[in-house]
Amino acid sequence: MYNKSVFKKAFEEYDAIVAVFATGIVVREIAPLIEDKWKDPAVIVVDSNMNFAIPLLGGHHGGNEVVRKIAEIGPIPVVTTATEVHNRNSVEGIARSLGCNIVNKPSTVQVNCALLDEDVEVLEIKGPKIVIVGNDVSVLKKEKAENA
Repeated sequence: MYNKSVFKKAFEEYDAIVAVFATGIVVREIAPLIEDKWKDPAVIVVDSNMNFAIPLLGGHHGGNEVVRKIAEIGPIPVVTTATEVHNRNSVEGIARSLGCNIVNKPSTVQVNCALLDEDVEVLEIKGPKIVIVGNDVSVLKKEKAENA
């Protein structure tokens, strides 16, 4: 149920929030809570007539996936994430599919832009090695070390 602290509490406790509210209400309530795309939960808005489901925040961080699940019960998913709109991979999606964490998160902006125009090679380097990369290279690290 809605009260003035519901979004603040949800931001602290959940990875994804589905709000059955008008978009304007949700935007006004979450605006002061937004910190960083890597920390904030995915925020999805569904209109009260269940026509549309819109990921407002965190499309690459679970929001688009939640919207697709919600679409199974009726609402039309409104996905605006560029890589998904153009049927391209994103760094976040590649990392998730490979079971990796993104080490240098700011790089994803440049790499996701590149992914819109071309296939970007994914290289796996097994060590011991020293790797030096530029700002336009996303570095992924396996979540769990592989058995040697």
